[in-house]
Amino acid sequence: MLPNDIIDKIINSEHHDPFQVLGVHFSGDDMAVIRTFQPHAKFVDVLIGTETKRMNSIHDKGMFEIEISRLSCTDPDFHPFSYRFQITYFDGNTHITNDPYRFLPQLGDVDKYLFNSGTHYSLYNHMGAHVITCDNIQGTIFRVWAPAAKRVSVLGNFNGWDGRVHPMRSLENSGIWELFLPGIDQNELYRFEIKTQHNEILAKSDPFQFFGELRPNTASIVRNLEGYTWGDGDWQNSKRETPPYNKPISIYEIHPGSWKRDPNDPERFLTFRELAVTMIPYVKKLGFTHIELMPVMEHPLDESWGYQVTGPFSFTSRYGIPEDFMYFVDECHQNSIGVILDWVPAHFPKDSYSLGRFDGTALYEHEDPRKGAHPEWGTLIYNYGRKEVSNFLIANALFYLDKYHIDGLRVDAVASMLYLDYSRKDGEWIPNCYGGHENLEAIEFIRHMNAVVYQYHPHTLMVAEESTSFFGVSKPSEAGGLGFGFKWNMGWMNDILSYFSKDPLFRKFHHNALTFSIMYAFSENFILPLSHDEVVHGKRSLIDKMPGDIWQKFANLRLLFMTLWMHPGKKLLFMGGEFGQWSEWYCKTSLDWHLLETNELHAKLVSFVADLNWLYRKNPALWEQDFTYEGFQWLDLEDRDNSIISFVRYAKNRDDHVVCILNFTPQTHYFYKIGLPSGSRYREIFCSDDPIYGGSNNSDKATYLSIPEPHAQAKFHTTLTIPPLAGVLLKPCS
Repeated sequence: MLPNDIIDKIINSEHHDPFQVLGVHFSGDDMAVIRTFQPHAKFVDVLIGTETKRMNSIHDKGMFEIEISRLSCTDPDFHPFSYRFQITYFDGNTHITNDPYRFLPQLGDVDKYLFNSGTHYSLYNHMGAHVITCDNIQGTIFRVWAPAAKRVSVLGNFNGWDGRVHPMRSLENSGIWELFLPGIDQNELYRFEIKTQHNEILAKSDPFQFFGELRPNTASIVRNLEGYTWGDGDWQNSKRETPPYNKPISIYEIHPGSWKRDPNDPERFLTFRELAVTMIPYVKKLGFTHIELMPVMEHPLDESWGYQVTGPFSFTSRYGIPEDFMYFVDECHQNSIGVILDWVPAHFPKDSYSLGRFDGTALYEHEDPRKGAHPEWGTLIYNYGRKEVSNFLIANALFYLDKYHIDGLRVDAVASMLYLDYSRKDGEWIPNCYGGHENLEAIEFIRHMNAVVYQYHPHTLMVAEESTSFFGVSKPSEAGGLGFGFKWNMGWMNDILSYFSKDPLFRKFHHNALTFSIMYAFSENFILPLSHDEVVHGKRSLIDKMPGDIWQKFANLRLLFMTLWMHPGKKLLFMGGEFGQWSEWYCKTSLDWHLLETNELHAKLVSFVADLNWLYRKNPALWEQDFTYEGFQWLDLEDRDNSIISFVRYAKNRDDHVVCILNFTPQTHYFYKIGLPSGSRYREIFCSDDPIYGGSNNSDKATYLSIPEPHAQAKFHTTLTIPPLAGVLLKPCS
């Protein structure tokens, strides 16, 4: 007979290891004791083969026990581990189930060691909820990390959301809790109930959930991600052919919840399977090489745009089921479009069901808010120095590359990770061990993460959104860098948008904003963004930033795009900019697609962006040497009075080059002298002033002879007509 204090610990959910009491236990060579705690049961029978045996109630709160002798059982297939319970409830309903407490631990010692060491990079294959077969019985195995918890239980409809029914086993000193629940299959709702050292009861979503309920509901959902059949083998092989640095990369940034909504129900998000039907052909027609999606991980607040993630491993249920997203990525790849995800390891929200104080302690975050909280965003900061937390995040990055075939991750808010005093006043932060403001633990985490990603997925685009001049963001860690492949050029973005917002009459006084970026253009592997952050919160849309009348606004926007596409570096444009949306972006409504039907200038702008993209992709001079001075030469950067600049972009074969002339005023210049890099004849290959794009048709559309006399920074020159607010591209004639 069990001592009363042991029974009380089970009933009160305070036993540190319920497997020591529940399940099957041998009391002799031929005897076994089976115990179960069923607080909602009237009585419980044990089913052994074809026999049914009534269990004894040893406590009126639901503790049942039976002692069985092998010799007393007439079933020849009897084994003390092969039994089931038939539970009869007080309402008369019955339920037959296998006993979760008769199964041995399933997580191996190596897995526990690697996790506690911070190097279990396939952690997502073990933690969370996984549908498996254990001892020929199908069910779901649950695992969660909660080292300070007094008790952890699995909650669900299968136990009436009662944390007393299914307490988990603690796997020694790993901090991991585990329980196999027979009969639990896909789409079952669940949570973890955690009893803290202070006897507080917490109901938490699974940090490793693969899917969850649609907000505002927060339960996790058991989901198997292994059923989708991929058809993107050719794409995956093609990624290995050429490093991304020597490829054209033109990115279309998208918020999937507002690119297009259901026209019959504007409140409903389209699923990714639905979006694939229209978005992929549209992006392909426009010539973009990649789609970048703002976060698709589970998050509670639409207005956070996905950047306050509560389920890092969970595809948000806003956009369908995980297989819908897999289908979308697969279709992108089969149409030669790469997919980049925004990824947020910089912070997480304080929602009570999420990661914050997960086991009653600061588990994922720092205890001290001077290190563990973001005052600007009201969020918590990961404890990058804790090995298990670092492992959690690195495995999360690998998860999307592995399970969803993602081609790249754009890491959000890197600057906030790098500096301990980011957005903090004096006294609100703690210096590092050397007295500096650099977050040494975050820096080490970033280097570790990038190294591991490139080890397992060497052709990944790892992109940092980093807004300071931190050294070597896109340099290898062995050279003192952070190990990213690319960095957003925030300085260029701020300078160029500030310049374009100026009246052309005064642009000559801000000429350095056009030319300064070349001073540092090759210090990092830059992506030039015109991103979502620049068209919200009173900043106005791109076209609404442009000065002048309607014609000049469109001409200025075409010129802005020319400036972006001709400048060294890869390209990024946020959705809606390509057709000149007037209103600021709002995450809860569709883009203003009706503009394409109401004003031909919008449709012509789309054609312009498409032609610009395809021109870019066809000319290696515009992308083959993005990150070296060998790919760029000024022809004239000093004509500030006319607000005109000209330069050359070179391919590795310098005979293959493009001359770019950009005029930032509405004045047409006839017989304008322009420098040329060689004595070849040149022809116009593109002009943003073409009438098919809404321009004034003021370019020569001619062939130009090189005059062997120097001009500005060039050895040759010619004369040509420079249209108003326009860019002209020339190439040597073959």
